[in-house]
Amino acid sequence: MSLSVRPQRRVLVTKINRSQSFAGVNSPADRPFRNLSPFTPTVSRKTGSRVSRMFSMSHKSPPPKVPQPNRLDEVYEALKKGLTAYLEVHQLELEKLSTQIRESKRNSRLGFLYDLDKQVKSIERFLRRLEFHASKIDELYEAYCIQRRLRDGAHNMVKAYSTGSPGSREARESLAEASKGYKEYTENMCLLENELESQLGEFHIRMKGLAGFARLCAGDQYEIFMKYGRQRWKLRGRIEVNSKQVWDSEEMVFLPLVTEFLSIKVTELKSLANHVVVGNVSCETKDLFAALPQVVAVDINDLGTLKLSLEVTWNPFDKDDQPSAASSVNKASTVNKRFSTYNQSPPDTPSLREQAFYVSVHQAGLLRRHGQW
Repeated sequence: MSLSVRPQRRVLVTKINRSQSFAGVNSPADRPFRNLSPFTPTVSRKTGSRVSRMFSMSHKSPPPKVPQPNRLDEVYEALKKGLTAYLEVHQLELEKLSTQIRESKRNSRLGFLYDLDKQVKSIERFLRRLEFHASKIDELYEAYCIQRRLRDGAHNMVKAYSTGSPGSREARESLAEASKGYKEYTENMCLLENELESQLGEFHIRMKGLAGFARLCAGDQYEIFMKYGRQRWKLRGRIEVNSKQVWDSEEMVFLPLVTEFLSIKVTELKSLANHVVVGNVSCETKDLFAALPQVVAVDINDLGTLKLSLEVTWNPFDKDDQPSAASSVNKASTVNKRFSTYNQSPPDTPSLREQAFYVSVHQAGLLRRHGQW
């Protein structure tokens, strides 16, 4: 599946848990898909693993002055698809844990069952929270659609009164009233659009490295600048021997936006006064609303010989409304590790006959010991 709103640049995806691609635009003609380089970049960090965040406010931008209903429709559909996938992933884990509880009740220790039951309740709470979040988004979108229909009606009235002869006083008053309503509905749409944007969650972006066909050499230095609305991320890296890459930053959290695209600029640093811009692309982000992490590869230059590899994880809740620990299931490695842990057979509880046998053996040992004394 490809991200296809900026269609003139295509990007391939390396699979983590699902196939996904990342679309960008920089050239006038659409180019065919290209295979990723067999080189897998190794990223090292110069600093700690602290994740940077761009904003501390719940609303990341003021309301727009002009609504974008067509764009919001696309983002809403992608968001609903991502939330549905999130619910399916958690429902699947809940069913597996419930099955394990039923199969292990007879032969499991109490602590083992308690741990499983605790996880089940945690996932159930998260599912209720996720369903409430989805219903809230649906309500906002329905209110937005109502305001859009009212705005369209007011626009038609303004157009009708403007084309006619506004000679009478009633016609002028009706035109003024329709214009006032059109302005009011437009403001309401902008407010609802901004409110819906604040419910999009977070994109956790992790730098994987650059990949290229004989394009990267030891000693090369690159600067990557990402712009997403008012959010910025600049990082520098160096190519070392054995294809190892060292970057001064590795992770960033971007807050999703409705009308903005992710702009990526890669510059090769040759000397203090000689920098070469390798590529500047603009990428679509609406298809990043996915339940599982995705690795996306972006074609940086026109020939596609240099690619930027990023790992993107979507969290449906932002930092001010973090989900419970059950949200860790959005990473397949965590899920598989948890399942493999609980798939191990627990020790069987001794039966009553075995317990009586152990007691008799113990008593016989005590009698034998007292007899020796």
